[in-house]
Amino acid sequence: MPKNIFYAQSGGPTAVINASAAGVIETARQHRDIFGKVFAGQNGILGALEENLIDTDLESDAVIALLKQTPGAAFGSCRKKLKSIEEDEATYKRLIEVFKAHDIGYFFYNGGGDSQDTAYKVSQIGEAMGYPLICIGIPKTVDNDLMLTDNCPGFGSVAKYMRTSILEASLDVKSMAKTSTKVFIMEAMGRHTGWIAAACGIGATKPEQPPHIILFPEVAFDQQAFLNKVKQCVDDYGYCVIAASEGVQDQDGKFLSEQGSVDSFGHAQLGGVAPLLANMIKDAHGYKYHWAVPDYLQRSARHIASQTDVDQAYAAGKAAVLAAKNGINNMMMTIDRTSESPYQWQIGQAPLSEVANHEKTLPDNFISEDGMHITQACQGYLLPLIQGEAYPSYKNGVPDYAVLKNQCVSKLLPLIEG
Repeated sequence: MPKNIFYAQSGGPTAVINASAAGVIETARQHRDIFGKVFAGQNGILGALEENLIDTDLESDAVIALLKQTPGAAFGSCRKKLKSIEEDEATYKRLIEVFKAHDIGYFFYNGGGDSQDTAYKVSQIGEAMGYPLICIGIPKTVDNDLMLTDNCPGFGSVAKYMRTSILEASLDVKSMAKTSTKVFIMEAMGRHTGWIAAACGIGATKPEQPPHIILFPEVAFDQQAFLNKVKQCVDDYGYCVIAASEGVQDQDGKFLSEQGSVDSFGHAQLGGVAPLLANMIKDAHGYKYHWAVPDYLQRSARHIASQTDVDQAYAAGKAAVLAAKNGINNMMMTIDRTSESPYQWQIGQAPLSEVANHEKTLPDNFISEDGMHITQACQGYLLPLIQGEAYPSYKNGVPDYAVLKNQCVSKLLPLIEG
């Protein structure tokens, strides 16, 4: 008898996470002899714990196809870090009870580093509790910080959006710099890694090409060197454009923009490095400035997604199902770069145990000697990831995004407390 699939989305959404969902659902529908229904967890792993299982069979093929051009997390996402089995055995027993009740034999978790940790922990419970379960991780993160994959689905599109946005803003600032704004700062997501900030520099290979300065979490912030560089740029070019990662840290390793609170994963809550830097510049040099924090706009901008990114996200979802079909277990799908020129890639696999709770930072050879820009090696890595335009179809002048029923199946178990 075919076993059912549990698929869930976790962590911050991307412009292409739903393309991975489409890859899972469409591929499973092509193999009904192996797979039964695809249940999507409502709000990630919470959907399993609360037995809120969305029946994707109620969605037409046309609506599932529309997921490939729809941003956000179509089934709802969450930020929830599971404790170890030893610390919270009740949670894992609950998962197994839900899986048994709904005849689920496959677990696909679509997310970043903490999500792959969840996938790894869930992969261990089947054997520990005597329940056969194939568990596959599907990579997703705008931060591009997952280990053992060349890049992460979701990153190529945010990179394309951020490079386009800072380029356009730079042209605006340059045109008014003689009598108005001389400094523009754009804040990029990236707590511990500067991949998104680095992407702002794609194609900027000459000193006069903006952004003139890029600040990374990987490089300790030197205030005087930074202020000197800003003045030099204004003196030389008439203006200065800066891309700053939200996770910029001082010499002691403290986030410049740390607010003192933490999120549900226990991470320090960040926000506001752009205005902090802007005021620093004003106090030192008196320049008129503007700053912008794209925030969720950068990760939800499906209207300017990278075709490469869409293709890779879909392929990762499809490959997860085919891997499960072939009995592969406890693995995360990866993007493997097989050729630089021409750029070529394929889907690979990496053990969940080697991906969970690790972060891939910018390598030293991707950061310029002064620590405030990217190198040609970084340019070569980034450029292929933003190639191709994947514009959504439009209706009445706005993108035509999928609208799902998201109807849950009947619950078979008693409600849990809390």
